[in-house]
Amino acid sequence: MDDLLHIVFYSLPLLPLFYLLYKNLSEKLHQNCYILDYECYMPADDRKLSTKFSGEVIMRNKHLGLDEYRFLLKAIVNSGIGEETYAPRMVFEGRETCPTLHDGIVEVDEFFHDSIDKLMKRTNVSPSEIDVLVVNISMFATVPSLSSRIINLYKMREDIKVYNLSGMGCSASLVSVNVVENIFKTRENVLALVLASESLSSNWYNGNERSMILTNCLFRTGGCAMLLTNKTSLKHKAMFKLRSLVRTHHGGINESYNCCVQKEDDKGFVGFYLGKNLPSAATRAFIENIQNIAPKILPLRELIRFTLVQYATKMRQIWSKSASLPRPAINFKTGVDHFCLHTGGKAVIDAIRQSLNLSEFDVEPARMTLHRFGNTSASSLWYVLAYMDAKKRLKKGDRVFMVSFGAGFKCNSCLWEVMRDLEGNNVWKTFIDKYPKKNLSNPFMEKFGWLHNADADTVSFKDYKIPD
Repeated sequence: MDDLLHIVFYSLPLLPLFYLLYKNLSEKLHQNCYILDYECYMPADDRKLSTKFSGEVIMRNKHLGLDEYRFLLKAIVNSGIGEETYAPRMVFEGRETCPTLHDGIVEVDEFFHDSIDKLMKRTNVSPSEIDVLVVNISMFATVPSLSSRIINLYKMREDIKVYNLSGMGCSASLVSVNVVENIFKTRENVLALVLASESLSSNWYNGNERSMILTNCLFRTGGCAMLLTNKTSLKHKAMFKLRSLVRTHHGGINESYNCCVQKEDDKGFVGFYLGKNLPSAATRAFIENIQNIAPKILPLRELIRFTLVQYATKMRQIWSKSASLPRPAINFKTGVDHFCLHTGGKAVIDAIRQSLNLSEFDVEPARMTLHRFGNTSASSLWYVLAYMDAKKRLKKGDRVFMVSFGAGFKCNSCLWEVMRDLEGNNVWKTFIDKYPKKNLSNPFMEKFGWLHNADADTVSFKDYKIPD
């Protein structure tokens, strides 16, 4: 008994230290960012864009000439997009030339109800339990805001913290994750709902500017709802843990700022402009982002190896007076198991594959997602992640690297750690056995190849019957 009293007595001065250590550890644990679950949106089958119907939509645009048709044909054939992507409902009703505010609201409401309902049911979380709501739909704004619309639809709490993001482009979902991550650093036991989508109804382009009609070929309807938390009690249920996130913004560079812009053309048609300097702006942002995140996610041995090889290459260039030596490449596979790439287009995927020296297996999820769902803007990354999940690639302890690009110009990337073996119960589950597809060729050339040899003086688009 006396020994016990002596231990207690001599330990009293250390109690403040033990308390500080416990508090510091507790705070760090609550600063972790976990994904409990996520739900990718799949519209109804009657919203699928077949080749034949896509041709009919193109033919309906009376402002297009033969040269524009040929340009679109080449773009669609080389896009990597298949026949099962989805478009807004008003396109199927033939009203893309005169969209209304109601069309945009219907489009986002369908996404809200489908994805949020499924996510809440699967996680057994009530809307009243949500502490933080972050919504990013870049090119559609309403009053009250879309986030307020969700709060009204689901009767969420009065003290919920709300963030409504707009104009952030295709990389907005990682911006939203970063917003939630920062909130988790200051608040404990938080549940956050993040919604990433885009509204195409109010942004369908009806003019003939080549730099703007291209977006009609690339962007498709989609969306994702994510449930994030920093509750340590839910750690064992989490799917992913955020390890690192880096955002690169080149809005201060005029060339980068102006390469992706929503604007009116000379005839007053509103659309999304993609400039010829987009590839150079994307490359510049990507390189800077990679330089910043590599030291955070790669092992020290790879960083040392790359530094030594880089130095040796530079010395060889000086000694041989040659500028043609190949640039050394950092091996991201030393710290990354899976690559989740933004489906901005076939060229984007090819460029990242070459830059990071990835295999076809590494970029397969992005290619298949582009083919099946198209570019769904800020939600694209999560369809790619769902593909990996459905293919049972993601095992406990694996590390997933995400990278996305967006207007601004932005490049955002992050690293997730898989917290448990995943079951593959997501948007891909009913048709994942059909993928990967070896043949991703688009049938547009087969059905519309006549445009290449058509004569502008004799061809009549109005009377042409599109083959089945």
